[in-house]
Amino acid sequence: MSIWTRISDALAALAQGEGLTAVFDRLRAPPQRSVAFAIAVIALGAKMAKADGQVTRDEVTAFRDVFQIAREDEAGAARVFNMARTDVAGYQEYARRIRSMFNDDPETLNDLMEGLFHIAMADGFYHPGENAFLEDVARIFGVPETEFLALRTRFVPDAKPDPYTVLGVSRDMSLDQIRKVWRQHVRDCHPDRMMARGVPVEAVRLAEKRLIDINQAWEEINGQRVS
Repeated sequence: MSIWTRISDALAALAQGEGLTAVFDRLRAPPQRSVAFAIAVIALGAKMAKADGQVTRDEVTAFRDVFQIAREDEAGAARVFNMARTDVAGYQEYARRIRSMFNDDPETLNDLMEGLFHIAMADGFYHPGENAFLEDVARIFGVPETEFLALRTRFVPDAKPDPYTVLGVSRDMSLDQIRKVWRQHVRDCHPDRMMARGVPVEAVRLAEKRLIDINQAWEEINGQRVS
């Protein structure tokens, strides 16, 4: 059974007038948390897609890079997206519900933020409205500023990424301390660990880009320190 079939089943209650926020309360325990993760990314992504005043094809199709959507599941994915886009509930309410669901799992909240950054950059432009949206969601999620800046540095090509910001470390830390942070990031990117947190297999490939970025940052710092 695909994740979209499970999502459709989870959303069956919507036909009886319940909103998406009510659905989250049904999905607190594994294995349903992977369904909740998918709904969270799509729901917040749909809200964010309007932050720059328009919903572009690039932003909609960016979900294909986060989730491998089979042709037969496209209608279900579009249903969730449109449902979130037209729901009268504000994105803050969505974010608070999601924070409550994953409150014991800050790593998964970071995974969600990573998916949202990917969607924000789908059209190649980081709109100030999107930045304000993501900053507010990160605040509600309780994501530390250093981690938010690390995500923005990786995804928004304003300049050459600063390797210290990418790893979320300071320049006055020793090389051994930075190595420990880097190794923890590598462990967090392991597919088994991500799926254990409730991240669906369809979204685990986001970690592939993260692993490339953090390894490049570590190699750059290590090369500077030992040369």
